[in-house]
Amino acid sequence: MLFVVTNSVVPDQSARSRLRGRLLLLGPAFVAAIAYVDPGNFATNFSAGSEYGYLLVWVIVAANLMAMVIQSLSAKLGLATGQNLCEVSRQRYPRPVVWGLWAQAELVAMATDLAEVLGGAIALNLLFGIPLLQGGLITGLVAFVLLSLHTRGYRRFELAICGLFAVIVIGFFVNLGRVDVDTPAAVSGLVPGFADTGSVLLATGILGATVMPHVIYLHSALTQDRTRLPASSTRRLLRYQRIDVALAMGLAGLVNLSMLLIAAALFHDTGTEADSLAGVHSGLAAVDGTAALAFALALLASGFASSGVGTLAGQVVLQGYLRRRIPILLRRALTLAPALVVLAIGVDPTRALVLSQVVLSFGIPFALVPLVLLTRRRDVMGDLVNRRITTIGASVIAAVITGLNAFLVVQVITGGAAGGGH
Repeated sequence: MLFVVTNSVVPDQSARSRLRGRLLLLGPAFVAAIAYVDPGNFATNFSAGSEYGYLLVWVIVAANLMAMVIQSLSAKLGLATGQNLCEVSRQRYPRPVVWGLWAQAELVAMATDLAEVLGGAIALNLLFGIPLLQGGLITGLVAFVLLSLHTRGYRRFELAICGLFAVIVIGFFVNLGRVDVDTPAAVSGLVPGFADTGSVLLATGILGATVMPHVIYLHSALTQDRTRLPASSTRRLLRYQRIDVALAMGLAGLVNLSMLLIAAALFHDTGTEADSLAGVHSGLAAVDGTAALAFALALLASGFASSGVGTLAGQVVLQGYLRRRIPILLRRALTLAPALVVLAIGVDPTRALVLSQVVLSFGIPFALVPLVLLTRRRDVMGDLVNRRITTIGASVIAAVITGLNAFLVVQVITGGAAGGGH
């Protein structure tokens, strides 16, 4: 009898143990994915859909595919080296280069925090009528609380972020089911093309909001912890990280696509005011109250989660490039200050959100080029070195993003970007 009971229970316990072990290998990509559905995405995607309809669907799809490649490389670097991108760069590059990389990364961190804090402040205003400045302070405080979870172990922090990510996903899937999308027009939007320089500006903003520089640094830091898990070969870890990236970035891509589809279906060519997140909320409220509530809650979850993730990324940058660690509260205050200034002087928050994503887009090459160069080196990566086709694909991505940025600079200097779009 004892033999029979043992034989029936142990396999079940063993199966649960294996499942728990596999779940422990997942999570870093879901933290990184928050940056791909942050308030900057709300601003750029809704602006793109309301102004240009389904024209820029292809940009969102392409940006999401790029994100999958980039985040896979970042995760692999952490697994292969046991270090993050900033730490490896410090070891491999001359000091002047390292200082330059650190300086631009700090500027990117400020632009990142601007979008996240503004988004949280706008959501609190929409839901509870809280003034924007006070809402920004609350968002910063919540981010600090989330970061305190990370000091007690990365798993608690990851689970909290995943919970907020679920709120975002559910909110937009609910709203997508409430609008009538023009399927043929959406499919035609998969064909690459621009309408004017305004659409190029928004496309660059979408890239800046989707391929986020700070999580290129952060993802490698999150996976370097996984190398300490017992009985986990590097190859096995890499396999699960690829699954992690596919699931997390796939969901983030669907959320981004749903934003544009909702905006195109409800606001394009209808005369509805949708040039601000408050305008989007009002437009959704005209459909029904549930749609507006789902949008505001998703925006709030996005602002809270992405603000915590952004500050954690700032710590990784500072510690990796300069080997300096400052208190989380001070770090939070330094990156929060520009966003509070913007709120205090009354700059249009949605306009600031879109422009912050353009700034982020300029920071991408400084994170992406070192990532590609390092992951192609066998002396850095060992057996996990890139295949030739991977390096070629990642190099094309870097060239496309850099080329778009260069074109945008020319348009801004010549005044061409002022005439169209936002």
